Amino acid sequence: DAIVANPDEPTFENTIEAMEYAGQTLNKVVGIFYNLMEAHTSDEMQAIAEKVSPMLTEYSMYVSLNAPLFERVKAVYEKRNELGLEKDQMTLLEDNYKSFVRGGANLSEEDKAVYSKWAEELSLATLQFSKNVLAATNAYTLHITDSTDLAGLPEYVKVMGAETAKEKGLEGWAFTLDYPSYGPFMKYSTVRNLRQDMWTAYNSRALGGEFDNSDVVKTIVDLRIKMANILGYETWADYVLEERMAKSRETVNDFIMQLLEPSIPFAKKDVADVLAYAKKNGFEGKRLESWDFSYWSEKYQQA
Repeated sequence: DAIVANPDEPTFENTIEAMEYAGQTLNKVVGIFYNLMEAHTSDEMQAIAEKVSPMLTEYSMYVSLNAPLFERVKAVYEKRNELGLEKDQMTLLEDNYKSFVRGGANLSEEDKAVYSKWAEELSLATLQFSKNVLAATNAYTLHITDSTDLAGLPEYVKVMGAETAKEKGLEGWAFTLDYPSYGPFMKYSTVRNLRQDMWTAYNSRALGGEFDNSDVVKTIVDLRIKMANILGYETWADYVLEERMAKSRETVNDFIMQLLEPSIPFAKKDVADVLAYAKKNGFEGKRLESWDFSYWSEKYQQA
């Protein structure tokens, strides 16, 4: 508001540079908060996020769809070649201008209102998606009470399992879908049916049940395509890639195929080598399932 209310003619210093410094404290706090929430969340933090996320989206829309603010930015941008800017200053100016355009600054007032509504809905939907994945991850525990079911696990994995069980108020050992627990169990456990249970649970998180993300995913996809379309892009991928090195879907797909085609023969050979080793060492199946590969691959590498 202070930048918009400045009576002086827009300049790089009083508009672009001023915007760069505006809200720095908020940006630092938000960065710390959401990093902590991803790595070490709690019910209290999730409640705060649900309250704060719509406020942050509203604030973001207030800035990016602020017509008088955009007019000042545009005025500086249109004179950019006359200002004698350093390379980093020019980059900042160009990025600033593009972020406004990509954020809907050129939309009609009616479309801005619709776009803002979609942006808030998308913010809440993506938050709900993460919340469901986390809840589904935390809801699963492989509880072991028979020590024979620990076959193959190194001592440090058993100790970790015992500590997890103690934390959960359980007897014996407990293993979760958190990767420090899940990864070693899948790599070392010789009990195939338990590996299958863990793999199935890990790969079906938030798919059905109490924390189902199916409808949330559809909502996210629907909102993204509508937001991309209103900004003049065919797909959300086109919108995102414009600011990435690849620039286009075609480049991305070509790059994937350049990697995929020469890689597949080597990947198949790796699988065949691990399967041959497994069969020589007691594996009776015709093919390695997803819950087998990490275990037998580790054994093969050690051999």
